[in-house]
Amino acid sequence: MSLVRNHHRTRTRRTATAAATLLLATVLGAAGASASDTGTAAPRTKQIASSVLGGDYQVTLTAVRSTDDEYAASVRLQVFTRTHGAWKESDRVTVGEADGWFWYPLTGSGAVCAFSTASTEPAPLTVSLRITPSIGCSEPAHYVVKQGKVYAGPAQHN
Repeated sequence: MSLVRNHHRTRTRRTATAAATLLLATVLGAAGASASDTGTAAPRTKQIASSVLGGDYQVTLTAVRSTDDEYAASVRLQVFTRTHGAWKESDRVTVGEADGWFWYPLTGSGAVCAFSTASTEPAPLTVSLRITPSIGCSEPAHYVVKQGKVYAGPAQHN
């Protein structure tokens, strides 16, 4: 009789241990999948540069990931003017072609090769971005901010 009772206790322990292990695996698996999904979901936009020109303008460069190609991106240049103590967007343009950049080099280290501005009116802007690590930087794009609007600017000669 005691042999049957010990066998029953052992089987009950094994069943409880198996159930606990299964429950723990389910909980950990769900937590791991959730963390994994969060880690792989890249942001749709990432600000890559910003500058305040005097107290009048703020200029930002933002990478915008393509909805059609996970490796492609556009670059948005935005100008903000201070209105009632807060920055309000006054203009925006696309730097280069829409989806004409690569997302990962654009959002990685060393993505901005040149981003020069001046606190003058009109304010010249020069932008050069990394195409890929092996290709290097883009040719500089020149803009002018005048009264809160962005215009294609003349090429600056050294």
